[in-house]
Amino acid sequence: MSLRDATIDRERRDLVTHQAMDESRLIRFVACPDGAVAPDLGRKLPGRGMWVEASRASVDTAVKKNLFSRSAKAPLRPAADLSDTVESLLFRRCLDQLGLARREGVLISGFEKSAATIRSGKAAWLIEASDGASDGRGKLMALARHQTTKVCGVFSADDLSLALGLENAIHTVLLHGGRADRWTLEVERLAGFRSLRPAAWDTDHPGSANGNGSDEDPKDEPERAD
Repeated sequence: MSLRDATIDRERRDLVTHQAMDESRLIRFVACPDGAVAPDLGRKLPGRGMWVEASRASVDTAVKKNLFSRSAKAPLRPAADLSDTVESLLFRRCLDQLGLARREGVLISGFEKSAATIRSGKAAWLIEASDGASDGRGKLMALARHQTTKVCGVFSADDLSLALGLENAIHTVLLHGGRADRWTLEVERLAGFRSLRPAAWDTDHPGSANGNGSDEDPKDEPERAD
């Protein structure tokens, strides 16, 4: 059963707010035999789950107040940097999902191919290298805005290249479908720990999605190798 299937119409209570939330918005934790607290992002580890909203603030609060011990009714010692661990694991899971998407043929790379896919309405996500050049990125983001394609800029070119097995991955798009649905669950949880777009992008593209005050279509953009 996929993570998406497992979370449909299932709710758990957040340790911090005590509110019932869909599992897709939460991180499951389990108690370890040594008293540590381990994140269980795949929801497969044995033991009673302790659920916290997928956000840095919530996990930090749960650690600071040691709400895990209260939930488990046992002395537990969650690591002070538990939210950093969760972020790192989510980051890796998102990249792994992109690698699977490429092997399944539902991830498109390269500027021209990405632009054409966004125009066609088939792109669920535009995934841009955080450290790529602003000109091509801005033009693809303008297209994405018109097509309501979601945008992610969490990963560097090196991150994407390694995950996808490409030499220089800068522009990629993820097609609509089951893989995109699973990616969305993972990346939206990651968004609770790290912004999906670098702050510098707002400076690169003031006033518009492409940074030059217009929504020009990148038809004449030269193809880039990635």
